[in-house]
Amino acid sequence: MSGGPAPDAARLAATTTGPRLRRTLGLWDLIFYGIVLIQPVAPMGIFGVVSQEARGHVVTTILIGMVAMLLTAFSYGRMARVYPSAGSAFTYVAQELHPGLGYATGWSMLMDYVLNPIICTIWCSKAAMNVVPELPYPVWVTLFALLFTGMNLRGIKASARTNEVLTVAMSAVVVVFVIAALRYIFSTHPTQADLTRPFYDPATFSLPSVLTGASIACLTYIGFDGISTLSEEVENPRRNVLLATVLTCVITGVLASIQVYLAQLVWRDWTGFPDVDTAFVHVAGRAGGHWLFLTINFTLLVANIGSGAGAHLGAARLLYGMGRSDALPRKFFGAIDPRSNIPRNNVLLVGALALLGGLTLTYQLGAEMLNFGAFIAFMGVNFAAFWHYWVRAERRTFSAFFFPLSGFLICFYLWFSLRLPAKLAGGAWLAAGIVYGVIQTRGFRRRLVSFDAPPE
Repeated sequence: MSGGPAPDAARLAATTTGPRLRRTLGLWDLIFYGIVLIQPVAPMGIFGVVSQEARGHVVTTILIGMVAMLLTAFSYGRMARVYPSAGSAFTYVAQELHPGLGYATGWSMLMDYVLNPIICTIWCSKAAMNVVPELPYPVWVTLFALLFTGMNLRGIKASARTNEVLTVAMSAVVVVFVIAALRYIFSTHPTQADLTRPFYDPATFSLPSVLTGASIACLTYIGFDGISTLSEEVENPRRNVLLATVLTCVITGVLASIQVYLAQLVWRDWTGFPDVDTAFVHVAGRAGGHWLFLTINFTLLVANIGSGAGAHLGAARLLYGMGRSDALPRKFFGAIDPRSNIPRNNVLLVGALALLGGLTLTYQLGAEMLNFGAFIAFMGVNFAAFWHYWVRAERRTFSAFFFPLSGFLICFYLWFSLRLPAKLAGGAWLAAGIVYGVIQTRGFRRRLVSFDAPPE
């Protein structure tokens, strides 16, 4: 649940059929696009895991994550001015710092692409078991892995209009939850201490635990960087891409904080969830009864099916791009099915990985590994912005020094706060990729491997 499937940028951008893109996107078009990417229900899926790690301080972790993402969003927006047609952390780092560092960033991004359908498979399976517990978990994992694979083999793709409608529907469900939660909370007559405890509970607060929770909670914001990919279609891109990226993170953080704050007041004990991975669904059931339990469960299930299928295709397309450029064996990874015009081999491979990962990984470990890669990309973008606008700049400003460097340091500390299993697994992936990259590029002296997904 790192945001929903990316809508058709051409549709959202209202571009023409001419040979060149027109600058038609305004500020609020970009913000809505970013919210569609992230999804209004983004914090619901990770609520239980974060609550467990942060000892109940979920809203605090969301706010800490918002600070890190705001600073990073500022760097993304500024780098989009320099590379308006790229919008990729891999490109920013490779061009500004070093091809080897760009490769490490891109390889980390590849792990995120592969992990996204895995964690969606896990969450969907858990949500389905809430309704039909008679089918064992491995059966649900197999069914959802096959569903994502089948949807992409058949070329089924959600349109931009569908994604917009789903976003509005999810927003309505969030409003319904807020109303039900408020009614439940006021019926319990909370004290002032009850109302402040979600932010700080002296009995359970631990800074290392909260930072570990924050390192997971940042998953709420994943997807905001997609705004920079529309730079060529934006009115006044030097201003609007930066503003939209920052404002999207602010809006996401505020909405997410409201959701988890109310959830904490409804379920004041941060332990005792029937299922940690789908904890928010059970919170909704306590707040509004069985009908809200089913509504939230169904909404999150639909959101994750869309997200999982979109991420599945994204991973397959990125592998195809690497195969087409001979970064991976072209015969397998660079092949396109002549009938469906999709990278069939890669779709099947990602489906197999989703099945294997769903059966072997926990949702928490998968989410933490995804954030392992995301934080490396975020640190890279922050440092690239620092390098371009401070180290290499003729005219240096305080903001060019403070914001990207602060973003780098906070992202580094959150990355460092990830649990050891995630750092070991992510580190092993990164080490294997670096060895492969050194061999593939002869010590990064040959043409750099590209991690930019090819256009559709």
